[in-house]
Amino acid sequence: MLNGRESNIPHWIFCGLFINKARGMSDSIKEMLVRSANQFGAETAMLQKKNKVWVPVTYGRLFQRVRSISQILQQHGVQHGDRVALWRENHPEWVEAYLGIVCMGAVAVPIDAKLRPQEATHIFQDSQARVLFTGARYYPQISEIEEALEYLEIVIITDLDKAEPDSDALTYRDYHASIEEAWPEADGVESAFDDSNVRADDLASLIYTSGTTGRAKGVMLSHGNFMSNVNGAGNIWPFGKDDNFLLVLPLHHAFAFTGNMLLPLSVGATISFVQNLRTVGDNMRELRPTFFMAVPLLLEKMYNKMQDGLKTNKTATLMMKVGLGFIVRKGIAKKLGGRMKVVITGAAPCDPEIIVGFRKLGIHVLEGYGLTEASPVLTANLPGKTKPGTVGVPFTGVDIKINNPNENGVGEVVARGANIMKGYFNLPEATEEVMDGEWLLTGDLGVVDEDGYLTITGRKKSLIVNREGKNIYPEEVELAINQSPYILECLVLGYQEKDQQVGERVGVVVVPDLERLGAERPELALKDEALENLVKEEVKRQVSALSDYKRPRQIRIRYEEFQKTSTQKVKRYLYKLGMEEL
Repeated sequence: MLNGRESNIPHWIFCGLFINKARGMSDSIKEMLVRSANQFGAETAMLQKKNKVWVPVTYGRLFQRVRSISQILQQHGVQHGDRVALWRENHPEWVEAYLGIVCMGAVAVPIDAKLRPQEATHIFQDSQARVLFTGARYYPQISEIEEALEYLEIVIITDLDKAEPDSDALTYRDYHASIEEAWPEADGVESAFDDSNVRADDLASLIYTSGTTGRAKGVMLSHGNFMSNVNGAGNIWPFGKDDNFLLVLPLHHAFAFTGNMLLPLSVGATISFVQNLRTVGDNMRELRPTFFMAVPLLLEKMYNKMQDGLKTNKTATLMMKVGLGFIVRKGIAKKLGGRMKVVITGAAPCDPEIIVGFRKLGIHVLEGYGLTEASPVLTANLPGKTKPGTVGVPFTGVDIKINNPNENGVGEVVARGANIMKGYFNLPEATEEVMDGEWLLTGDLGVVDEDGYLTITGRKKSLIVNREGKNIYPEEVELAINQSPYILECLVLGYQEKDQQVGERVGVVVVPDLERLGAERPELALKDEALENLVKEEVKRQVSALSDYKRPRQIRIRYEEFQKTSTQKVKRYLYKLGMEEL
């Protein structure tokens, strides 16, 4: 029984090693898991706090549950290459479900836990996902859109009794009960797990990123793509089974998935799930992590809190001035658990002053750079060889070059390597736009210095990256706003507040349809406050179905149409100004 006392790892753990290592292919995720379960069966794979106690899940138990999940999927008719969605917050069950999906040859489709139902519908439909793993708290969202999900058949839901589903469109199954029921077959030598032939070039994930046409695109990432990044990280940082990786970032994001899930699992380390963002500090002291990944916004908040503490502590300030800073640094390290080796930041630009400031406090922060399309890491600063302000040197197995550099060496960053995606799902034209042979065109502008360190100088694309590292494609927001009959056109732009050093906010410039407004609302005069309020309310109404971080924080009204090219495309570069100047 899975809920009983755990037995020694049985003979079947050695089964399923079907990887083809020809042509320098990396391991599959399945082979990595089998190897780790064999080597670290009794070690702790995951930690989660329940009822004020940190509850461990060993590699052996994780492996058993993964086998059961693979069996569940086979019982429901899922075959090699079928898509299976995963929509829930970070949780050990997220890890179990993902591994169970990919280890039987299916393709996982992670969905942002914060997506609104309308946004998630596109992902379900585009991926044609047949099965969904989720939690009871997501049932209201699922029930809202289930009639529109023509491909989805089965929902395997944690705490089914709490959801109390009432549906004729979908079949609901309880997660834990299904695992128990599937275990006898999963424990056999002809299990779904053992029967599956998973290769390095098989798809593992479809990760959806917002598209420039207003629709999210599914990035096709293989087992080999991910494992090449994991192996590259292992060559830089010598982590092992005694390490503890504190998980804060969402697992649907490739940054956290590769660095905070696959990497620790590959070396027998522990993944510790923070309770929430408010408990990060307490959880650090309790768990004593050695590795921590964070977006720049979180690091900025941590750093400012440390600085505020130092300013109010006269003794600590004096010690820093008279050369006794090591005592202060020791106290800070203790607050972080006392074992922190390195903090990794990425997904958005990090203020170099924050990195330097952390270093003065004895905390090593390394900044890297990547894209979902690269599984995701392309470059990283190395331990002991950090250049704040740069995003480091190419990862192991990655080649970087600058296309069409100007007189200052700045041009588009392009990359190739075993980590580069197989393309966008069912979008060959979109794939061709970003792939030049084996080279990925990142759309980012950068320069490489004499030591090989890359600095990102801007974006060729119109992508907006906020301080949390979330990507916002203006076209997606514009598409929503332009649905209003009272808006002729709009332009969504990124902007920074005067005191903001990194990341951007979302702003929009709106051109109202004065002809229609004049016909339907003649009482509203041009440039009248009532007219501008109406237009602003229209914008808010149109973006209400989008995730909060995509909604404009500033709305400006313009009474002339935007300048356009001969093909009627807005000349965006003419309007890349601060919102206060528009």
